[in-house]
Amino acid sequence: MSFEQFFNFKSNSITSAAGLLAASTVISRLLALVRDGLLAGKFGAGVATDIYFAAFRIPDLVYNFLIAGGLVVAFLPLFSEFYSEDEERAWEFTSNILNIFLVLLVVTCAVLFLLTPLLIDLIAPGFNAAQQAKTVMLTRLMFLSPIFFGLSSIFSGVLHHFKKFLAYALAPVLYNLGIIFGIIVLSPRFGIFGVATGVVSGAFLHWLIQIPAAKKCGFSYKLSLRWNQTVKKMFKLMIPRSLAMASQQINLIVITAIASTIGEGSVAVFNFANNLRRLPIGLVAIPFSVATFPVLSRSWARGEREKFKASFSRTFRGILFLVIPISLLVFILRAHLVRLILGSLGKEFGWQATRLTAASLGLFCIGVFGSALIALVTRAFFALKDTKTPTLVTLVGVTLSIGLSFLLVWVLGFSNGFRSLLVGLLKLEGIRDIAVVGLPLAFSAAMVVQFLVLLFTFVRKMKKLNLDGTILPEIAHSSKKIISASVGMIPFVYLTLYLINPLVNTSTVLGLLVQGFSAGLVGVLVFLVINMIVGTPELQVVKETLNRALSRKSS
Repeated sequence: MSFEQFFNFKSNSITSAAGLLAASTVISRLLALVRDGLLAGKFGAGVATDIYFAAFRIPDLVYNFLIAGGLVVAFLPLFSEFYSEDEERAWEFTSNILNIFLVLLVVTCAVLFLLTPLLIDLIAPGFNAAQQAKTVMLTRLMFLSPIFFGLSSIFSGVLHHFKKFLAYALAPVLYNLGIIFGIIVLSPRFGIFGVATGVVSGAFLHWLIQIPAAKKCGFSYKLSLRWNQTVKKMFKLMIPRSLAMASQQINLIVITAIASTIGEGSVAVFNFANNLRRLPIGLVAIPFSVATFPVLSRSWARGEREKFKASFSRTFRGILFLVIPISLLVFILRAHLVRLILGSLGKEFGWQATRLTAASLGLFCIGVFGSALIALVTRAFFALKDTKTPTLVTLVGVTLSIGLSFLLVWVLGFSNGFRSLLVGLLKLEGIRDIAVVGLPLAFSAAMVVQFLVLLFTFVRKMKKLNLDGTILPEIAHSSKKIISASVGMIPFVYLTLYLINPLVNTSTVLGLLVQGFSAGLVGVLVFLVINMIVGTPELQVVKETLNRALSRKSS
């Protein structure tokens, strides 16, 4: 494949697009695991990693408020509308938005740069003066990241329209490579500041890789900075979604503030576990949701209501088919995963940090299916050009998460039946302070509630449009079979762990890997066999996808 063919590669179906995104996500997530493993091995779960993760909070707030979700979902429908009518107008619109957001991001980050000391005092009240000073310095450096990500997101919207997902898919890979470079090459000399430099470098590469692909689509930069009705319309679409994304970051800011008061390493434990939680979401939910969004948008815009409904239902059930068993396997093998990923690439990640992170990961698994499906249902609302409803539901979820976080951390600070239950369930005997595990439990509970409210609100909206049809019955029918198959594999996974244990030395990386991989493989095989027996529809979809892939290779 030549350089030009590389950037002109086009995905012609949801399956191929999702497959491409899933493949790149696998690579990116694997690199993210290496990244976190190197970070944990180099700095452990202590002061340096607490500072590093806390420094992300304000730049991430800027990114999520102005860029993530809101910019892409508002830009793409308008760009598609303009491009179908007048290509030149669409490209002028793109340049104008690019310039407006560049100015907006630079000004916003400059103002926050000046206010950083005051903001860090609120975000990390449990840090001492020296820790807060370092957090301020890292935060200011990381303000370059949302600027690069903002420019990158506009090109992502263009590539989404043309179904050219390859360069877009490579962007997060380069981002993680940038951070890994910072850990391996820069941190020996500059410490945690070297890692932050790697973050900025990765964000720059995230933007850079998409420029040639956008140019191949027809983009030509123009110096244009006009605040017109089209821009107003875009911001009107953005604001509700931006508020929703910002509220999620406020949730993480509050959680960081609480964690900073619990004890050294608590911020790091939560974030390491949260990064592992995002693995199944990134591998399954995001690729399918991103690939489906343009189809949903076009179907609705063209009046193809049945196609809209069918695409939504099929993708929803496909995500559920993959996420439920993965969540259960991650819960069962949580200690193996934490020890292999965070404890095998260095000596700084201690046993107590390992146990608390594994426990936090286990509690995160409760809400993974909710978080995964929220990504799809939210985009379905966006395709209907309804950004207000998901925002209101997100605010409910965030409010619940914050409230539960304060409550559960407080409850776990005392000896009581609930604390004893978690200690026994999550194998935390001998650890005096387990309050940090209240944070992932609160987060998971809120995600489940948020998903249920969002789904039933979407179904009600479909009923008003006379499109409720078979969405819920189809989902319920598949869910029963998927859950049954997932529960059915559990005893086989535990039995495999038990049988393999005497045969390997689990104090070594190889022994741990053999035991965990064997148990996971048995679980997957049992899950597939049970689905074959009960006739889960989604299994047939997987088989058809594999058959098409094999037939293309043999032709």
